[in-house]
Amino acid sequence: MDLQLYPLQGIQVVSLEQAVAAPFATARLADAGATVTKIERPEGDFARGYDQAAAGLSSYFVWLNRGKSSLALDLKDPKDRSVLADEISKADIFVQNLKAGAAKRLGFGSQELRAQHPRLICCSISGFDSEGPLAERKAYDLLIQAESGLCSITGGPETPSRVGVSIVDIATGATAHAAMLEALIARERSGEGSSIRISMFDVMAEWMTVPLLNHEAGRTPQRIGMAHPSIAPYGVFETADGTPILISIQSEREWQALCKGVLECPEAITDPRTSLNVERVKNRDWTDHLVSRAFARLGTGEAVEKLENNAIAFARLNDMNGLSTHPELRRITVATENGQVSYPEPAPIFSGKHRKLGPVPAIGQTRQTTDEDSNGE
Repeated sequence: MDLQLYPLQGIQVVSLEQAVAAPFATARLADAGATVTKIERPEGDFARGYDQAAAGLSSYFVWLNRGKSSLALDLKDPKDRSVLADEISKADIFVQNLKAGAAKRLGFGSQELRAQHPRLICCSISGFDSEGPLAERKAYDLLIQAESGLCSITGGPETPSRVGVSIVDIATGATAHAAMLEALIARERSGEGSSIRISMFDVMAEWMTVPLLNHEAGRTPQRIGMAHPSIAPYGVFETADGTPILISIQSEREWQALCKGVLECPEAITDPRTSLNVERVKNRDWTDHLVSRAFARLGTGEAVEKLENNAIAFARLNDMNGLSTHPELRRITVATENGQVSYPEPAPIFSGKHRKLGPVPAIGQTRQTTDEDSNGE
């Protein structure tokens, strides 16, 4: 097996996981060649029932559980707890995202496990920090979006909004994945495992650093929809035929190019209201008026040509159909109990090669009994 593509081959992962955050992290480990055993309830991870969009199966589950084996256990049963303990004794990494304190009550707390298995890496994912004042509170993605202040800066002026994907769960899973890789490197050097605890709130609070610092400096970010709170022009403008195009000006050089080559308004380069980004933000209505006026004179093709010729960053305001047919979209297919499902390929490409991603297990199905792995397209 190619070590560049599958550097984690030989690493054994046991994950007492459900929903999104922990499965996201362990799916990345499985993609990299780790052997991941997913511990589920006898009725299965409840994420299996979120929808039926992927060949009749849950889109969440099919996305986040490729390449794993499923081991269905009832952890109220001492025999099944013994099975889990045996699996953990052979593991390099143990991951869990049960509700606060549940793993410890079952006998699988990080402190106890590390005492028994010094080389084990334990990663515990929770809603709030397990040693914080809200440790016992249940937490899900949208709840943390609200609690962290993310919703307050998302949406239009009238009302806050959720981010349209499970951003907190995904961010937490990505953070856990990176932390476990760091722990593996540390173990390689020291011989010792480690205990990692990650809370969804902490992850999102750290991601909120920029709006928080602006608030504490007296400039609380306002919800402004498809615009940027601290950069202008950075927003959606319609062409003469009604096509919305999002443009982004990141520097004064780009502003000058936009003024000359697209707006045909070179005087805006030296106008005190628009000469610098900080002034354009203060005078956003005037700045946006200049851009809107120019776009209203241009058909979509002409607007795109001018933007490209003047090296201005822009994007179409796509919907899901636009993504589905996008020329840049790379896809993989994965095998499931209901047939193959195609969806976006993970972003990393190693030395120009594409990974084979393993199949999605049915409840209790081990990797050895699943169909042959599918290939990236």
